[in-house]
Amino acid sequence: MIHYILQILVVQLLFLLIYDLFLKKETFFNWNRVYLLMTSLLSFILPLIKIDVIKENIPEQYMIQLPAVLIGNVSEEIEGSEVIIKSSDSFFNFLTIARFSEYLWYTGMVISLLLFCYKLYRILKLKQTGIKTRVENFNLISLPNTNTAFSFFNTIFLGEKLSEVKKTNILLHEKIHIKEYHTLDLLFFEILRIICWFNPLVYVYQNRIAVLQEYIADSKAISETDKKEYYQDLLSQIFQTDKISFINTFFNHSLIKNRIVMLQKSKSKKIFQLKYLLLVPVMLLMLLYTSCAQDTSAQSKVMSENVDSPLIEKIQAVRHQIEKQGNVSPEEEKALKVLALLVTDDGFSNPHYEDVYGMADIPFGVIEKVPVFPGCENLSQEETKKCFSQKISQYIVKQFNTKLAKENGLTGYQEIGARFSIGNDGKVKDIKVKNKSKILREEALRVLEGLPVMIPGEQEGKKVSVMYKLPIKLKFK
Repeated sequence: MIHYILQILVVQLLFLLIYDLFLKKETFFNWNRVYLLMTSLLSFILPLIKIDVIKENIPEQYMIQLPAVLIGNVSEEIEGSEVIIKSSDSFFNFLTIARFSEYLWYTGMVISLLLFCYKLYRILKLKQTGIKTRVENFNLISLPNTNTAFSFFNTIFLGEKLSEVKKTNILLHEKIHIKEYHTLDLLFFEILRIICWFNPLVYVYQNRIAVLQEYIADSKAISETDKKEYYQDLLSQIFQTDKISFINTFFNHSLIKNRIVMLQKSKSKKIFQLKYLLLVPVMLLMLLYTSCAQDTSAQSKVMSENVDSPLIEKIQAVRHQIEKQGNVSPEEEKALKVLALLVTDDGFSNPHYEDVYGMADIPFGVIEKVPVFPGCENLSQEETKKCFSQKISQYIVKQFNTKLAKENGLTGYQEIGARFSIGNDGKVKDIKVKNKSKILREEALRVLEGLPVMIPGEQEGKKVSVMYKLPIKLKFK
């Protein structure tokens, strides 16, 4: 998820740079409106597109990879193929950080939603306090004792203190906002602000679309009134207006100068519309980036099954299944005891769980005393972990038959997700491998089954089974 968010930020930044440098000063207002709306959506879609053909034809030194949560790696060239092994002993730490980030995200969304509701409440309150009249196809709310002027959907709010001349020009301007459905644009970005409250570029997008809407309304309104009079209204006293991000405010001091400049500017030549073609290389660049990016969180997902499912839901499902069956089999009883062993503080010192010590797979990253690979004896805990990762990586690099590439026509990048346990007797068991190619799965299984017997891991002084995850990446030249 973090990697996906970073990609969104990169895409949005590039799109906004193109807009600010090449498009913002042009008078293709409607085209710019489409550009801002379309690119804001594309920024969420492009990172999800992965084109394998691009990835296979890019040299490895140009591949992009974010800092991994996995530790220990070995990379060697063997008979024209490259095999990279990465061992993961911090998987559960990664899940803890991911869960905290998820809660933080939800909290921010709730706060943003509450702020949005408060803004709506302020508008509704103004609607109730004002005098409502129906003019043409919109509602006009006259607000007492104020000089406010803005529109929201098909309702225009005007302060009673405004002069009749100003009201006429404002109505022309705000009617354009209503006819062009500008409120929908602003609400679209308001929704993005709620979901992506942490993303500053979404706020920039909303600001750009709000400014652009003023240009659109000015350009159309000025064709229906006296241009000089319209300029004078803009240059006259600037009225104070409450800042609500999804309403179209007529009076905005920081925008007045830019609006006048755009009104006086000659229409851009049609040849300048070719600037929009800049989107093509940028999109290709982003497809190149996203296709070559290595998402370490996705690697972790390969190594776990259903990690996105909330733990509570799984526990509830188990309880309902037991209630439905009415009893549990001996195998199911042992599995439940293993679960209780892992979550109970005194589990490994309780004789009640002694018969399932060998069944409890403790993650490599949290085991008190890790298994010892032959040749890694008499080292400290951290040194033993590093030695274990290095030895097992070297073993697989040496044993893996890379001639399979030539014999079976394999090309490009391949990744094998491997998971196994080192039992309380030191032997490798419960090997599981994932890959689309049956040949690579069988080869990985053969290599892992040949791992030597090790000194088993220990938890609270008891020999236990230790779970190990091993992503294996191959590049066939």
